[in-house]
Amino acid sequence: MVGKAQTPRIGVLALQGDVREHETMLRDLGADVTRVRRPADLDSVDGLIVPGGESSVIDKLSRIFDLREPLRTAIDTGLPVYGTCAGLILLADTIVDGITGQQSFGGLDITVRRNAFGGQVESFETELTVIGFGDPPVHATFIRAPIVETVGPRARALAALSDGRVVAVEQGNLLGTSFHPEMNGEPRFHKLLLAKVQERAVR
Repeated sequence: MVGKAQTPRIGVLALQGDVREHETMLRDLGADVTRVRRPADLDSVDGLIVPGGESSVIDKLSRIFDLREPLRTAIDTGLPVYGTCAGLILLADTIVDGITGQQSFGGLDITVRRNAFGGQVESFETELTVIGFGDPPVHATFIRAPIVETVGPRARALAALSDGRVVAVEQGNLLGTSFHPEMNGEPRFHKLLLAKVQERAVR
């Protein structure tokens, strides 16, 4: 595992979704990157990305590959994890409109609604002010994105749309966004994940 002077090893959950974009972003930031498909793959990583894609498909595949419970354990024991779009859904404790039988990994004290903005044709981009990031604002791309309907007392909102709907949250070792910073070359959320990895290493 990572020490003060070692290169962090970050896993990208590679069951389905936009894996390569996250890999590129992490490598550009100096991280060692590996794909996570099996429980044993989790043992070698210092942090994890749960990418965008189809949350219900990732959920089903995680159970097929016996990854769901190891992922839940890793989250509970402090592994830094960042989820984008579908990844945010999978990190939420509650999904209000999941398909029949859909489960999440949990960890974030939030309630999310899948596809809150409609289908692919309703995708959009906007500028967001994010707590702790300063200027410039984050250029955010929303694609069939979820919305955070409620933020529980253990989590905190980092960013919201102009109408107040929350689209980025943080809770301890966990981070989630409704949008895809990896598609716009926006590195600050990935840097925040790496900071959480380093913070955990020096405790």
